[in-house]
Amino acid sequence: MSKLIVSPSPHQLGSNSVKKLMYGVLFALIPTLFVSVFFFGLGAIIVILSAVISSVLFEYLITKFILKRESTVMDGSAALTGLLLAFNLPSNLPIWLVIIGAFVAIGIGKMSFGGLGNNPFNPALVGRVFLLISWPVQMTTWPKPSPFTEKMLGYTDVTTGATPLGQLAETMRNGESMSSLGEKVPDYMQMLIGNMGGSFGEIAGFALIIGLIYMLMKKIITWHIPVSIIGSVAIFTGILWLADPVNFADPLFHILTGGILLGAIFMATDYVTSPMSKRGMIIYGIGIGVLTIVIRIWGAFPEGVSFAILIMNALVPLINMYLKPKRFGEKVKKLK
Repeated sequence: MSKLIVSPSPHQLGSNSVKKLMYGVLFALIPTLFVSVFFFGLGAIIVILSAVISSVLFEYLITKFILKRESTVMDGSAALTGLLLAFNLPSNLPIWLVIIGAFVAIGIGKMSFGGLGNNPFNPALVGRVFLLISWPVQMTTWPKPSPFTEKMLGYTDVTTGATPLGQLAETMRNGESMSSLGEKVPDYMQMLIGNMGGSFGEIAGFALIIGLIYMLMKKIITWHIPVSIIGSVAIFTGILWLADPVNFADPLFHILTGGILLGAIFMATDYVTSPMSKRGMIIYGIGIGVLTIVIRIWGAFPEGVSFAILIMNALVPLINMYLKPKRFGEKVKKLK
């Protein structure tokens, strides 16, 4: 006996599917993956493989033996969570910590809420923040980038150094002027191509922008969230910089360093944890941008993107409640 499914109009079958969208995002991350491996070599490869394999395995085991339903690992969402988690980690992080991060991301951040479509927080960021709070030393020990061939002998025994945001925080603590910061950090071109310390998936601005252009062309995401995050960061930091250029860094420094681009393009745009309406997306993006800079400048951590996205994830139901998408057939105004 067939079931009759009744649902509101409009009734239209689209060409997109969860699997197609997830693999589309994975494809958009390929340029970033190549740059990460070039600058961090074996460490990047080990962390990526550990995170992706662990995420897929944990989702399979939880789905089969705890939730007791059909496996969803082939839809690409678990692999995407693992890759995004890896991109938010140092390239010398021990494998056992990567596996713990994957378990928290999948087991707590995703599957404990019922799986894809039900999680209120971005799973990869849940795993990343858990690791950062629990093992802050390991999560803030950053290998220095170098050409691929110099990174193939090992990944835990590497030269480490401060990230540009770490240098910025130290400069501000010491009361030094921003002019002295230029001597400690790479120039903007080096930042753009990825030759700086940090989580290895967030360093290459040009590769992340290529992924953004691809996803916009394929209509995997819209411009509203990335532009509102990057724009609010630029405006907020621009005001501070113009008011006091001695004590505040310029907008381009903030955009190219840390996780602004990775977060704006690939993390905040997660379908499940972002608003449904375009106005809601813009408010959500502005909130992430402002919170990120507040944490960076006045908070305890040099970086604030992960915390900002998770805070705004929690506000998404409220945003959706008050900024609902326009219903099909709704009149814009009453006819006279």
